[in-house]
Amino acid sequence: MRRSALILRVHRTTVDRKLRYLAQKSRVMHEDLLRKIGTDKTVHLQFDDLITTEHTKLKPLSITIAVDAKRRFILGTAVSQIPAFGHLATLSRRKYGKRKSTHKEHLYNLLNKVSPFVDQAAKIESDEHNLYAPAVERFFPHATYFQYKGGRGSVVGQGELKKLRRDPLFILNHTCAMLRANINRLIRKTWCTTKDPRRLEDHLAIYIAFHNHVLLNK
Repeated sequence: MRRSALILRVHRTTVDRKLRYLAQKSRVMHEDLLRKIGTDKTVHLQFDDLITTEHTKLKPLSITIAVDAKRRFILGTAVSQIPAFGHLATLSRRKYGKRKSTHKEHLYNLLNKVSPFVDQAAKIESDEHNLYAPAVERFFPHATYFQYKGGRGSVVGQGELKKLRRDPLFILNHTCAMLRANINRLIRKTWCTTKDPRRLEDHLAIYIAFHNHVLLNK
């Protein structure tokens, strides 16, 4: 945002306002796309989480992504706050205190939001996260659900693409890799970081419109 303001010779507040304006327009475009689905509902759904940060690695965020694996468009995303994990967990609690997880709440909100556009007998796939199976059972009780063990990340795709002969979640992982490649704040090694999760949601909304309306129509 700072670089955009510098290049365009405008104030950073102007860029911030335009970001929110474009995000709102993009959300309207996405709602129109979902309405156009009509009775042609998603029959193959894949979903998973992509991890990013809020200012520092000690304050991670999770982006839940739902993808139509047949038509390859993004049905929706949800940004949630999660506690630090691994070797950073102790340092995070020491510096910022106990961090509340809103992952389950936002995961359920996302699946509830996309459920009207997914066939109740759809094929649904995800990895083995312990929150996923109860969520699918709640919102898609008649779906055929498969869970797969996560694979090791390949050199390309910033870890989202997997070193598997055949990746059953390839469409989803490829979409996540595209998010990392096209949204600068999601690149693993970058100076661009999210200071406000709401602006990350705005950035995602703009990319989803670009992905669904431009990239998939090439």
